[in-house]
Amino acid sequence: MSLQSGLDAFQQGQYQEAVYLLEEFSQNSLELNSPDYLTAQMWLMKAYQKTGDTEQATILWQKLINSDNPQVREWAEQDRPFFSSVTQPSFQKAGRAAAVGVNLAMGGVGGSLALASGVTIALLFGMVFVLGLSLVLIASSSDPVTGLAIAIAITLIFNLAAFFFSPFLMDLSQNWLYKTRWVNLAEIENLSPETGKIIRQVCQQKNITTPRLGIIDDQNPTAFTYGSLPNSARLVVSQGLFTYLDDDEVATVYAHELGHIVHWDFAVMTVASTLVQICYLVYSTARRFTRGGGDNKIKDALETAGFVAYIFYVIGTYLLLYLSRTREYFADHFAAETTGNPNGLSRALVKIAYGIVEEGSRAQEPSRLIEGTRALGIYDHKAATTTGTAYRISSDPQKIGRVFLWDMFNPWGWWMELNSTHPLTGKRVRALSTYAEQLGLPTEFDMGKVMGEGKTLNKKKLYGNFFLDVVLYGAEAIGLFLGLFIGVLLWSASTTSNPGLMLGAPFIGLGIGILIKAFVMFPDYMKAPTTDILTLMSDPYASPLRGQPAKLQGELIGRGDSGYKFGSDLKLQDPSGMLYLHYASRFGPIGNFLFGMKRVETLIGQQVGTIGWFRRGVMPWMDLIQLEGENGTIVNSYHRFWSFILSGGSIILGVVLIVLFSSN
Repeated sequence: MSLQSGLDAFQQGQYQEAVYLLEEFSQNSLELNSPDYLTAQMWLMKAYQKTGDTEQATILWQKLINSDNPQVREWAEQDRPFFSSVTQPSFQKAGRAAAVGVNLAMGGVGGSLALASGVTIALLFGMVFVLGLSLVLIASSSDPVTGLAIAIAITLIFNLAAFFFSPFLMDLSQNWLYKTRWVNLAEIENLSPETGKIIRQVCQQKNITTPRLGIIDDQNPTAFTYGSLPNSARLVVSQGLFTYLDDDEVATVYAHELGHIVHWDFAVMTVASTLVQICYLVYSTARRFTRGGGDNKIKDALETAGFVAYIFYVIGTYLLLYLSRTREYFADHFAAETTGNPNGLSRALVKIAYGIVEEGSRAQEPSRLIEGTRALGIYDHKAATTTGTAYRISSDPQKIGRVFLWDMFNPWGWWMELNSTHPLTGKRVRALSTYAEQLGLPTEFDMGKVMGEGKTLNKKKLYGNFFLDVVLYGAEAIGLFLGLFIGVLLWSASTTSNPGLMLGAPFIGLGIGILIKAFVMFPDYMKAPTTDILTLMSDPYASPLRGQPAKLQGELIGRGDSGYKFGSDLKLQDPSGMLYLHYASRFGPIGNFLFGMKRVETLIGQQVGTIGWFRRGVMPWMDLIQLEGENGTIVNSYHRFWSFILSGGSIILGVVLIVLFSSN
């Protein structure tokens, strides 16, 4: 088949024939970067469009827009409006302010960024000072203090060097890992005219140099900033940002990242991180010097200092995460004030989540870019599944807003946010909605209705389930200690003084604790209802511990393990969204590895029925029970297996110890 015959068929309007000829030519091409192959791909995309095969046209366009050939990218860019309209839902925009630069109150979200940063760093400095003072006052020996002083000096020098040289090191890693293209402002302005205006406006008003601007040729939408000083900052986005977001939405994302630069976020976070590292150094140094025998004042003092240092390290880590979340809120606030378009940023966050879900549904492996830039990026990709899924199937912002109920009201949301660098999406959208209200704008997502619905939720059920979950997380330890307590009581009250009661009862308690936890985590699934992914994600009472039995129908579209070629987890897609399936073998990690190596690849692309236990954390997932194919069960998963084995073994061991010692 010749290329020209395919092109002739297209020119004559014989589009189905052109598809056949161009597909045949492409499949037989040996050089995938040759001009003829690229030409065939370009006109094949056009032929797909003409025949109404939008899905195939979109897939091919995504490849062309990411081509290494600049002429091909430029050619594909001409079709962006068409593919932007067909690849994502759309709904009526709520509007933006006529004027920009209006001061917006943050209410309960923030307060003073300088105060938040100052208090956090002051507390961390105070912790380090107390630790240093306690060690200096240790009597009789200077060795520990000298060693600690050297370690702290090295840490400070290393972090100071990292502070100034990290931009260049990051440049190298960006180029190596993601092939970042450094571009001028004119190219950004060509892709998003409003973004060019925003960059010029902010840099002029804040008297800073235009950041070094980068684009990563990846369709997963993201944006991040790094550097040491505002005038040496880098602002990098992915090509997917321009694919999934409109011009005004892209501008709000750039304004958010410029907010990080203006606020010196990377400098503040570097200082705070250094102080936390020093606390850990004090802990590790004290622990090293207290190993071995001996009992003296120096060792006792070092043990105390090490314990306090570890407590300070844990507190410091959470202070650091708090500061990171606070700075995200303030960057959102800066973008809202700078652009006068808080609704645009709300929409951008939701569309970024949608883009991550869409790209994830097309790829068999999770994105290295999204995983690698999780802490830096504007959006935590682990929170994308629920929001992106809702946007994917609904053009009604009110329906999309319902998935934020879990973020706003479930106690697990608050608990898990403590360990996150980013606020939950629902809370960010809620804050942006308050800015829109201050500007006299209708809100993009009716968060007032969401808040109203949240107030009608059963608080007893929400908090009762949460506290029950917390207790159940420690069921094994509780069972062990209760068993020990009961064993001691029975042993002391026994006329035979059987020591087996004291030895065996803790094992029986441990086994019962494991068993109770297993039944709560993995309840009876025989009557699991048939549902869809979005319905499960919209449940505000969902828990990461209490599994919700459910049946789903969909297609297995790839692996769920990031960057792991032999990962055993899967991605399931149904008409309402995408969900990760967690597999567990009866043979433990070895069985999981073998399943990932031998079976997963053969399952991808199959239509299946799924039974499992749904769980909701920052990222929702399902613990797999069975996969059903056309001819019956094709996969069984055994999440409860080891719980039953361990609980049964522990109870039997306890009984054996009691019987054994009673016979003596």
